[in-house]
Amino acid sequence: MRICVCTVVHHPEDARILHRQIRALLDAGHEVTYIAPFRACNVTPWREISPVDVPRATGRHRLRALRAAHRALAEHAGYADVILLHDPELLVALPRETRRRTVVWDVHEDTAAALTAKGWVPGPARPLLRPAVKRLERRGERRLKLLLAEEGYRARFRGDHPVVPNTTYVSDLPPGPPDDRRAVYVGNLSVARGALDMIEMARLLAPEGITVELIGSADPDVRPALREAQRTGVLRWYGFVPNDRALRIAEGAMAGLALLHDEPNYRHSMPTKVVEYMARGVPVITTPNPPAVDIVDPAGCGLVVPFGDPAAAAEAVRRLRDDPKLRVGMGQRGYAAARARFHWPVHAERFVAQLEAWAGRSTAVVTDPVIAPHPMAGPLPEPLSEPLPEAVPDY
Repeated sequence: MRICVCTVVHHPEDARILHRQIRALLDAGHEVTYIAPFRACNVTPWREISPVDVPRATGRHRLRALRAAHRALAEHAGYADVILLHDPELLVALPRETRRRTVVWDVHEDTAAALTAKGWVPGPARPLLRPAVKRLERRGERRLKLLLAEEGYRARFRGDHPVVPNTTYVSDLPPGPPDDRRAVYVGNLSVARGALDMIEMARLLAPEGITVELIGSADPDVRPALREAQRTGVLRWYGFVPNDRALRIAEGAMAGLALLHDEPNYRHSMPTKVVEYMARGVPVITTPNPPAVDIVDPAGCGLVVPFGDPAAAAEAVRRLRDDPKLRVGMGQRGYAAARARFHWPVHAERFVAQLEAWAGRSTAVVTDPVIAPHPMAGPLPEPLSEPLPEAVPDY
């Protein structure tokens, strides 16, 4: 089967797109053409895929990228059995050549609800954009196949669509104990995702010899504060790091941070980072977003702190530091729960089978791949040094 995967918004090494879905397709023996902003993000494509470079859609600068995606899809749609789209913007960029093909929209987020967390969208425009976004979604549902990243997204659509959750690879070998005097965060850094809260938390913990490490690209409005905190030694900021390497950095930390704010889009979206911390035996510190609490509390693998309270988050880190039995137990329970419920290869098999069914193809069952770094993973990166480059991707 030939699959054409396209994104102009996400980083080409996005965990869901590349490390989970494309890797699953390659493991199943399928051919993948990947349309993505490789040069804009300074990314070398994997050897196993056929890459097509396009500009990146960032902030209000999206038209050029959408036009390039339109041309690329027109060129490659003719020989693709399935076209897999990862951005709602691409629904308006589909060329005529795709009409006779199986086109799948992978719904990553509640687009209308997420408008409140997108700083580049002017506040007065957000209420006006919501109806337009919902109309676009209804149009997409009528014309395309849909995959949903969350069970909570079902209510937005009239039909019954398969769910491919954002889980992670969980090794069959238990990780080591969470003993390092580090608190880590893996993911995009924005105000809504708690970036400023983590900077303040780091200021409180730095004098005590506890290091806060932030691994991910940052929105423009939080970069100055991150640069200053990095310059003064308050924390370590790595910038964007591919998911597999980022999680290798996180291993052994005594806390994994998920300090999301109380935003509509987060109230029914499982924070993948919580599952990723659990898979690596790292105790979780999270705000009380319902999906996070529904995972952490039953598993007994973390602590819940109030929204927007850096002091409470710092105190939770101290509690884990001072109680080795607590943090080791939380790490072990989190790993066990992740292995039982959130091991990606189980969902990968269903994901590949669904695309094959839509394309009218049938192949061998996907086997459970060995959990190992990709051949191009390379050594672990170092934190960003001064002066901080402006080319850090902002997704």
